[in-house]
Amino acid sequence: MNGLQDRHLIMKTNLRFVLAALLVFAPLPGQTQVRGPGDFQIKKITKNLISTPQFSYGGAEQHPPSEAERWLEVEVEFAAAPAFTDELTVKYFILFNGTLLTGEVAHVNIPAGRDRRSVVYITPRTLVRFGANRPITANSVQNVAVQIVQQGAVKDELSLARAQPQWYATMPQVAGLVLNKNETPFAPLYWDRYEQIKTSGR
Repeated sequence: MNGLQDRHLIMKTNLRFVLAALLVFAPLPGQTQVRGPGDFQIKKITKNLISTPQFSYGGAEQHPPSEAERWLEVEVEFAAAPAFTDELTVKYFILFNGTLLTGEVAHVNIPAGRDRRSVVYITPRTLVRFGANRPITANSVQNVAVQIVQQGAVKDELSLARAQPQWYATMPQVAGLVLNKNETPFAPLYWDRYEQIKTSGR
């Protein structure tokens, strides 16, 4: 067998291996090789300055809240693929006037859907405390990052304003001042809008 025949034999052998590999790894009819999104995806972050809700109560003297005071509300909309998820933690990193305020909310019994929501609040007094004697506006919130965490693993992350990934990681953090809905006067409102919050002892 001469050199030309040897080269033809090697090429035919290599071609057989390539075709075999294509048959093994080719998708079956109806399947796709496109990788889909994860089980959880953050779709939108919204920030709002809102007033304290007012409730009528006839058993004592009325003390209406100040019209000038505003709460910071940060709402997150996310999609969940599993039929039901026992527990998820949503972590918040809120850069307010140069101070990074952090908090988290544990949600339970989350059904599948594209319109799942979580929300946190910062009190008017906390905003004044870190406002440096400046008027509190929506622009006082410089950025917000949100993580969805399941059993210690980060499933998705999104920032309100374009920034480097984990831009908050090296910044000093102030914890304990970002409140979940059940810790605020907004607790009885919009029960159907937000995911169930895990209570202590569960």
